Amino acid sequence: MHPKLYTIPVTHYIQFMLRIQGPQTVSGEIQISGSKNAALPLIAASLYFEESTLTNVPRIGDVFTFLAIIESLGVTVQFEGNTLKMNTKNMSLDNLDRVLIKKIRVGIFLIPVLLERFGNIEIPYPGGCNIGKRPIDDHIRGFQAMGYAYEWEDDIVKFSGTPLNTAIELSAGFAVTATENMIIANAFRSGKTTIKLAAIEPHVLNLIEYLKNAGASIQIDHNHTITIEWTNIKPKNNNWTVIHDYIESWTFIILAAIASKDFLDIKNARQQDLFAFLSKCREAWVRFEDLWDDTLRVYNSRESLKPVHIQTNIFPGFPTDLQSPFSILMTQAEGVSRIHEVLFEWRLNWLVEIEKMKWHIAIMNPHEALVFWKTHLRWATVSSWDLRAGVAMILAGMITDGVTDITNVEYIERGYENIIGKLASIWATIETI
Repeated sequence: MHPKLYTIPVTHYIQFMLRIQGPQTVSGEIQISGSKNAALPLIAASLYFEESTLTNVPRIGDVFTFLAIIESLGVTVQFEGNTLKMNTKNMSLDNLDRVLIKKIRVGIFLIPVLLERFGNIEIPYPGGCNIGKRPIDDHIRGFQAMGYAYEWEDDIVKFSGTPLNTAIELSAGFAVTATENMIIANAFRSGKTTIKLAAIEPHVLNLIEYLKNAGASIQIDHNHTITIEWTNIKPKNNNWTVIHDYIESWTFIILAAIASKDFLDIKNARQQDLFAFLSKCREAWVRFEDLWDDTLRVYNSRESLKPVHIQTNIFPGFPTDLQSPFSILMTQAEGVSRIHEVLFEWRLNWLVEIEKMKWHIAIMNPHEALVFWKTHLRWATVSSWDLRAGVAMILAGMITDGVTDITNVEYIERGYENIIGKLASIWATIETI
C-alpha cells in the first residue's frame, strides 16, 4: 500500500491515549518484528541501486515517514506486508519534502547517496525523539574528510562537491548513526576508507552485510575499526532481509518476567545479541531457558527479583534503549537498584512520569538514579517522553492496580510494529481512547 496513507501528523495523535486496566497477565508466544534501527539505514543504502527488495521491514511510524520522504524524491515505493520494493530510476531533488525531514532523525541518512548522485544536498537539521538534540558533528567531519564542502545556514545543513579518490581515515566516536552514514557514504567510493571508533551494533553489521552482498569490500577489526576498500562493483539490483529487533525482544523479556501468567515464549529472540542484557536478568533472578529455533521461554519471576546496578554502554554493553524498560523490572525487586545512564544527558527525565505511580526513586544527577525497594505501582495518567520510555509506561501499566492512561503515544507507534495487536495476541487488553 501507499506509505503516505500511514504517515499521520503528530498533532493527530494528541487526541488519543492508551488505556490499560491493571493488573493483567500475558501468556502464549510472541513473534519479534524486523528491527527499526536496521531497516532505516538499509532503506537509505538502497537508494544506490536502481531496484531493491527488503524483507522483514517493520510497519512502523518511522519507516512510513522515511518512505514518504523518499517518495518525494521521485522514487517508486511498494510496501506490501513486510516486503519493501523501491525503484530509483526517476530520483530527483526537485520535490524533496524537507518538512518531513525535520520530524525524523534518520533524514541524515539521505546525504551520502544524494551527494554521490547529485553533487549537493540541503536539508534541515534532522528531528527525532525527546532525549535531546542529537549532535551531527561526527557526520560533518566525516563528509569533510571525504572532500565535500560544508555550510550551515540557520537550521539548514548544506553539502556539495565530489569525493576524494585517495585513502582517508575517519572517527565515528562510537556513534551508531555516524558509523552507518560513513559506511554508506564510502561503500563505493574510489579510495580506501578507515573508520576508527566505529559502532558494531547488530544493525550496523546488518548494513555491512547488505552492502557486501552488493559487492562492497568491508572488513571489521576487533578494535572497533572498519576498513572499506575501493571496488568498482555496484549492481543495479540488491535484495536483503532486515534482522529481527533485539530491542523489542528485550522489551518482551521484561514483560514476561513481571506480568506473565506462567511464562511467555519469545520467537526470533536474537539471543546472540542478548549477552549483556541476559547477564543482568540472571543477576536480577529472572528465570528463562533456551528452547529451539531462537525461541526464549521467560518465566514470571516477580516474586524473586533482586536489585541490580545497570550502566548503559555501547554495544555489546547494556543498551541505553533498555534503560527505561529495565527500570520497570527494578521497581519489583527487593532492595535498592541503581541506574547509571552514561550516553545521553537527561534521558532519566522520564522518571518523573513513573513517580506519579508512587514509585520510590531518587534522581541523583542527570545521569544517575536510585530505585528503592519493591513498589506496588498505582494508576495514573502518564506521558511518553520517548519511544522506549513510552513502552516502559505500558509495562508499568500492566502491573498497576487500576487504570493507567498513556499520552503522546506517537512515540510508541514510531518504533514498535502493531504493539497493541501483539499484546492482544498474548491476552493483554489495551484500549485506544
